[in-house]
Amino acid sequence: MRNEFLRGILLSVMAATWLAGCGGGGEAPKDQAQGPAEQVPAGEAPPATAESPAATDPAGDSSAPELRKRLVDSTAAEEEWVPELVPTPLDSTAETLRRASEALAAGRVEQGDNNALSLYLSVLSTDPENAEAKAGVDKIVADLVAKGEQHLTQGRFSEASRLAQVVSKVRADDPAVQAFKAKVDAGREVGTLLVEAQRLAAAGKVVAPEGDNAAEVYRGILRKDAQNAAALQGLAKLESDLLAQAGAAAQAGNYAEADRLLADAGKVRPGSQDVQNAATRIVEMRSGRTSELAQQANAAIDAKDFDRAAELLRQIEQVSAQAQGIDELRARLESARVYASLKPGQSLRDDLSSGGKGPELVVLPVGSFRMGSPDNEADRKANEGPQRTVTINKAFAMGRAEITVDEFRVFVRAAGYTPSSKQSGSSTIYDEKSGSMIEKRGVSWEHDHAGERAEGLLPVIHVSWNDAAAYADWLSKQTGKRYRLPSEAEFEYALRAGSQSRYPWGDGNPTRVVANLTGDKDRSATRRNWVNAFPDYGDGHWGPAAVRSFEPNRFGLHDLAGNVSEWVEDCWHDNYQRAPSDGTAWVNPGCGRRVIRGGSWASAPDQARSAFRLNAAPTTTNPRLGFRVVRDL
Repeated sequence: MRNEFLRGILLSVMAATWLAGCGGGGEAPKDQAQGPAEQVPAGEAPPATAESPAATDPAGDSSAPELRKRLVDSTAAEEEWVPELVPTPLDSTAETLRRASEALAAGRVEQGDNNALSLYLSVLSTDPENAEAKAGVDKIVADLVAKGEQHLTQGRFSEASRLAQVVSKVRADDPAVQAFKAKVDAGREVGTLLVEAQRLAAAGKVVAPEGDNAAEVYRGILRKDAQNAAALQGLAKLESDLLAQAGAAAQAGNYAEADRLLADAGKVRPGSQDVQNAATRIVEMRSGRTSELAQQANAAIDAKDFDRAAELLRQIEQVSAQAQGIDELRARLESARVYASLKPGQSLRDDLSSGGKGPELVVLPVGSFRMGSPDNEADRKANEGPQRTVTINKAFAMGRAEITVDEFRVFVRAAGYTPSSKQSGSSTIYDEKSGSMIEKRGVSWEHDHAGERAEGLLPVIHVSWNDAAAYADWLSKQTGKRYRLPSEAEFEYALRAGSQSRYPWGDGNPTRVVANLTGDKDRSATRRNWVNAFPDYGDGHWGPAAVRSFEPNRFGLHDLAGNVSEWVEDCWHDNYQRAPSDGTAWVNPGCGRRVIRGGSWASAPDQARSAFRLNAAPTTTNPRLGFRVVRDL
């Protein structure tokens, strides 16, 4: 019994497309009956059966080169055609020839009982030189070769294979027969490899593993026949399927899988324009999705839903790590988280509900610094240590300058507030006659260091810690934002502005005018001079100067190093043991003394150091002490 599966189904399933590569192709005439083998759709691998090598491979890997060779060999293992010879005595030769002619006319050429070819061969078996029999055989062989060629053209590979076996048995040395058989043998091998390529593709072995994948099998066919249509179509289908899967993965948002499938598709037909076009489409899909997610992320930032914005940013990075604008969006989210969508160095002024604007503020960058003084710093005090690292992670905005007389006046009038100097009826002033600080009745926040009426742009002095805290609370109510006094750590961080030296400007005496400090060139109204002052220095002021009279520091802040010392939020502690390391104020309930930071117009040089600190009762007022505010972001 012939192996009909291998001969009929396995080989004929790709014969039509193989033949197209050999110059054939086309459909069989509709009036010709086609058997089940020829009706297997091209491009579909037949199922494995008990007779199929794919089903009997013990390792389950029918794509191995050794098994592929067995597949080719097994398809060639057809039963040989054997003519049905009829004993033909010489006296009955004419009768046999007549019957052969009738069989030929009846279409019984090489099949069935008493077929023409067998009858002619029967004659030749006893009369090898019989001219009529030889001519009959020659004609039948020529007709069968022509018919077989037609079968090949029409994709009826199993019929062509059967006829090749017949004519090879009868006229093995005929060049036309040899050429026809060569085509059939080549088709048998190619057809087997085509089916094997389909099997590998169905098993997911499209471009891997190396040496055993569908794409390599197709390319192996093309090395033998560069125009083989079936192999070309097979590669195109592999690529098309991978591109379709890549598009579906991208549509589902699985861009890593889409990239992998695109890369595999690029290995099927390197340089394929279809792969480039698909990659462009997927890039456009990713770009569109990125834009959509970016819009959602910006909306989440605007709504201060930072966790949602961060999740959307993560999704954008999954879609495309190099998406245009992703760095800006990441920076905006970080700025929104830390700086409330502002930027370090940016200035702002909040509207007051009672009218007008609050004090100008500057957004400070977050960061770390070493707070306090090192053990070897000249003039160091024990309360300035131990030196430690403070990290400020929560951004804030600080007053660009000290609160002025005019700004404080708006508060007093709007709030109906009575400052400490008004309650006590006096404050300390600088007495020009004695050259010292004295208590004087009738002096309040409206006066300058000498007890005269203060100009509006001077920093407000003669204010207590209680006054400063009340002003900050009023600003909070007026603006809806949280205003407060700076913590001691925030003040030193702002004062240093990135420096770690003895003074904000360096370790030595200033070599140019940097702030309102005590200099040996300064003179009072009566030509008094400082006994303890910076040598060869003069800033032109004896007493506070109008705010912003001197250059700002690197954070854009004025007068932190001089002009007037300033109240901060913290309670006084004798050192920094157990002090917060995050920049927050160190406050104890009911503390009796508050911290003062920064040099003033009357501070000795050692008191203008960045780490210097003082303390006073919260009701204290004097002409060297003012304040500025900060606002949480």
